[in-house]
Amino acid sequence: MNNSTLLPHDWFGKPLPPNVLLGEGSWLYSSFSFLHFRSERPCGLRVGRNSGIYSGTFFNLGPEGEVEIGDYCTLVGVILSTNRRVVIEDYALFAHEVVIADSFADIPFGPGEGEGRRAPPTSQTEVIIRENVWIGARAVLLSGARIGEGAIVGAAAVVDFEVPPYAIVAGNPAKIVGWTRPRGNGIESERASSKP
Repeated sequence: MNNSTLLPHDWFGKPLPPNVLLGEGSWLYSSFSFLHFRSERPCGLRVGRNSGIYSGTFFNLGPEGEVEIGDYCTLVGVILSTNRRVVIEDYALFAHEVVIADSFADIPFGPGEGEGRRAPPTSQTEVIIRENVWIGARAVLLSGARIGEGAIVGAAAVVDFEVPPYAIVAGNPAKIVGWTRPRGNGIESERASSKP
């Protein structure tokens, strides 16, 4: 998609930033998602094929911020606030009001603010979400969060550590409460107490 153009269905009426790439079949609710997008990276946001970015999702990226979203992902009302790098691999599902942030401070400068200065990176650790992950409503993923393949993050969990593949984490702070494991075309669940 030529990202200097307007989205045909967009109520906000502003073009996408030129360093945003949407893959074939992907859908973005509105350019309003980029109200606080200040990325100066060659590709500040790359979205793979057939992914959906729905109402309430915001990309609050500082000058060094970049986000990669894979194929067949769904983001509903997710806030991504970073001046580093966030990677979301294929088939990731994000419920409402998830926050992915390497800082609780609003990183981007507003119009007319911070002219001639650059926001420093707020962390040295990128956030990585592997394939086939489900993130529950209002979960918070902080700097250092690495969510392993097939993992589930429960609603309102706060994660700032490496979650092993197929783990189920919940709570604040999050801890492992169970496990999933691949089974044919689906996922089977086990309670944490049954895992050695």
